[in-house]
Amino acid sequence: MNIKNKKKSTGKKNIKWVISILLILIIGLVSIPFLFKDKIVQMVSNTINNSINASVTFKEVDLSLFQDFPLASITVADIAVVNKAPFLGDTLYSAKSLNFSMKITELFKNADEVIALNSITSQNGQVNIIFNKEDIGNYDIAIQKENTSTAETNESFSLDIQEYALKNMTFRYIDRSSHMTLKLENINHTGKGNFAKDILDLETTSKANLSFDFGDVNYINNVAISLDAILGIDLKNSKFRFKENKGTINQLPLEFDGFVQLVNENQVYDLNFKTPTSSFKNLLALLPKQYSGNLETIKTEGNFDLKGTVKGVLSANTIPAFDISFSSKNALFKYDDLPKSVQNINIDATIFNKTGYAKNTSIQIEKLNFKIDEDVFSANANMHNLTTNPKVNLTAKGIINLENIQKVYAGALKNKLAGILNADITTSFDMNSIEKEAYENIKNTGTITVTNFEYDDKDVANPFYIHKTAISFNTNTIKLNEFDAKTGSSDLTIYGNLNNFYGFLFNDEVLKGNFNLNSNNFKVSDFLATDKKETKTSTTSLKIPAFLDCKFTANAKKVIYDNITLNNVSGTMYVKDEAVTLQNLKSDVFGGKIGFDGQVSTKGKTSTFKMDLKLDKLNIAESFGNLEMLKSIAPIAKTIEGKINSTIKVAGNLNENMTPNLKTISGDLFGKLLNPALKASNSKALSLLSNKVSFLDVNQLNLDGINAFLSFDNGQVTVKPIPLKYKDIGMEISGNHSFDNSMNYTIVFDVPVKYLGSEVTGVLKKLSSKDAAEIKSVPVKANLTGSFTNPILATNIKDATSNLIKDLVEKQKQSLLNKGKDKLTDLLGIGTTTKDSTKTTHDKTKDKVKDVLGGLFGKKKKDTVKGKQE
Repeated sequence: MNIKNKKKSTGKKNIKWVISILLILIIGLVSIPFLFKDKIVQMVSNTINNSINASVTFKEVDLSLFQDFPLASITVADIAVVNKAPFLGDTLYSAKSLNFSMKITELFKNADEVIALNSITSQNGQVNIIFNKEDIGNYDIAIQKENTSTAETNESFSLDIQEYALKNMTFRYIDRSSHMTLKLENINHTGKGNFAKDILDLETTSKANLSFDFGDVNYINNVAISLDAILGIDLKNSKFRFKENKGTINQLPLEFDGFVQLVNENQVYDLNFKTPTSSFKNLLALLPKQYSGNLETIKTEGNFDLKGTVKGVLSANTIPAFDISFSSKNALFKYDDLPKSVQNINIDATIFNKTGYAKNTSIQIEKLNFKIDEDVFSANANMHNLTTNPKVNLTAKGIINLENIQKVYAGALKNKLAGILNADITTSFDMNSIEKEAYENIKNTGTITVTNFEYDDKDVANPFYIHKTAISFNTNTIKLNEFDAKTGSSDLTIYGNLNNFYGFLFNDEVLKGNFNLNSNNFKVSDFLATDKKETKTSTTSLKIPAFLDCKFTANAKKVIYDNITLNNVSGTMYVKDEAVTLQNLKSDVFGGKIGFDGQVSTKGKTSTFKMDLKLDKLNIAESFGNLEMLKSIAPIAKTIEGKINSTIKVAGNLNENMTPNLKTISGDLFGKLLNPALKASNSKALSLLSNKVSFLDVNQLNLDGINAFLSFDNGQVTVKPIPLKYKDIGMEISGNHSFDNSMNYTIVFDVPVKYLGSEVTGVLKKLSSKDAAEIKSVPVKANLTGSFTNPILATNIKDATSNLIKDLVEKQKQSLLNKGKDKLTDLLGIGTTTKDSTKTTHDKTKDKVKDVLGGLFGKKKKDTVKGKQE
């Protein structure tokens, strides 16, 4: 019993000891990172400051004993190494995290002691190796230590590495002198080996996407590559040998053998590679997956062999000599789900450099031919001096039924493509001649014709048909002999010369040309693509190609623009810098002629236009009633029958359907009316004016020869004063309106008083003829506001009439007073003062006064005849 109790007691003690030890270990594992963090930061800083000549930043350094247990793990977050001059600001290396793992015992060493690393991992970052125009590399940032022994160097890390990894990294190699860029993206690479040994086997797995640009040309774009290889490494001699390996380019399998060795500043290559099988399927495997299709569904016959050697020294002045060949003989391929096959495929091509000097790199295509149905196509070419002045010789001859391309190749266009291509051309040129525009050095002969070409895709409004196009090649120019096409209801024929085809093709220069363009029917909307989403249809705006610098002499019997039909269109168009400049373009429309001079540009995000228009005897109502821009500028004009001569300057933005955006236009309009006649019933504003102003019949207004000047900006139209005449009534109209139809116009009438009613004429009759003659007319003012659809009219006719009557009554009173004074003066004889009549007048006056006084006081005259009293 006591023994059992003793055992239980001992067991409990053991459990307590185990738990205690585990707690101590856990506490230690958790606390050690905090105890050593400052030391780690100091160690990393010492390494950086004593090792490299660059600006280094990092967010923080963390130590963990759990991440790679039983190893300790140091993680540097958001690290960046940025170059100093002469690469100031260029990033050499950056990563979201850089991780080192080591034995825990390494943490107990002093900050200046060497720490042995077991592994390194760099994740989510980039490495940029750059050579400038002086051929200096940005990677040489190590601080040079002179007269210092190895023991005296303050290095903090040693490479006792067992493995390393790159996760989601990007590598760029940029040579600014040769304009060469090599890029590896999405790099995922691991390596395992004992770097503590001088000779080791390194097991590697690698995946990445490769792109390569030389000059302005992209030769390889995002090609998937992979390599699983065991590399035999001799660290003492810096030699790396390929042992077991398996690689792919896209889906093309490759095998390597040979070695690469670093000797001083140079690299020595002795490599051989080849495809492990000779199946023609290997050629299709070179294409990206989205273009090659499912290789499992392809039937092939014949061979495709790729093999090559690379042998020599890569130095500042030389490259390794190489010889890479591609060959096939009587091969065939056919996709299971496609009806036709490509047969009699023969390829004999080589890329080689025999001297070790880059300028002597050449491409030789001795043979390239194939057959689809009965159509045979063949070509051969060679290119020399690729890195200095490439010289090209090319011959191509054959027929291709374009419709068959979709029937033999799974990566072809999914949309309809048809037509017969017939080529027979020979060309010889060098790139220096093209760059210097010495086109006389280019030797071209032959023709290319395409007949019954048909193309349909989402980026065109309608299927595009080319009945026939024919191009002939000459030394200086390429001549477009014929281009006969149709799309929608539009037809188009073009012929002329291309003057800079090779500069356009190889130097990214503009394509220059001089053409004649003819059409019987040209509908602008046929060339505007539409995007159909659910039930809505939106128009994609027309984009003028930036690569064109061409002159077109145009003639079209009919051009349909929006809802307007232009007839007999002729003139000159210059296409350049994503713009079309119109010069002396003329057209018959709306019973007259219209001329265009100006420019349409699609260069910016929003298309713009600036145009001078000349209207010659256009039907007023028809043109201002159908053209939205004119309708907004002068909405009242649609009520006028007759003709107009006008000049219009207008500029603004274009909508996606290439019609003017009325909210953005500005400019001015000067117009002269010819034999006009108003129809007030077609305008609520004019009808209201005619109904409310009793003395005015708008339909009888005389507008012949009237000049009108309008200016417009920001959706507002200002009309300068326009003098008008109605019978013997003078008028002047001025004001403004907006494109949303609101208006504010003032009409001033010079109204003869006879139109102001019987009350005015009655008072007027009571005036003397002299006074009446002084009052001929009265100014009357009318204000037309509201909108063209809901107009409001206010006049001062009542006030003007009332004020006139007051003036006339006052004038009548004054006239009567003046008349009374005159009678009294006559009665008293005041003012009769001539010499001869003075006495007589005086006597007569005395008699008159007596008579008056006698009458006033009742005295009677004597009857001079009968002597009786009256």
